[in-house]
Amino acid sequence: MSNPTNLKYTASHEWVKTEADGTITVGITQHAQELLGDMVFVEAPAVGRALSAKEECAVVESVKAAADVYAPVAGEVVAANADLDSAPENINSDPYGAWIFRMKPENAADVAALMNADAYQAHVDSEAH
Repeated sequence: MSNPTNLKYTASHEWVKTEADGTITVGITQHAQELLGDMVFVEAPAVGRALSAKEECAVVESVKAAADVYAPVAGEVVAANADLDSAPENINSDPYGAWIFRMKPENAADVAALMNADAYQAHVDSEAH
């Protein structure tokens, strides 16, 4: 499995992409969607919602299980991916393209402190043993 090196990652299997305007885009990793299986429903957080770091803020449901998605850092939700309402399976076919929500982080340094691709892969490998 290859984790894009331009992204940051969380221990709870979210990926985070910093956008040019300073917002961040959040989705779940390839590893997470493989564990969950075929997606059937995604509930993104409401635009305008203030989130704390590691707060449960979204839900992804697959044929196997439902899983919470956590805010990678504190901030405010600025967008939700409405495409997933009708096509949650996009997460399975393109986990790094099918984002769940975007947010404006309170502190950009918090984003920089998240795991890089190598650290995330080491985390995934440690969970497997």
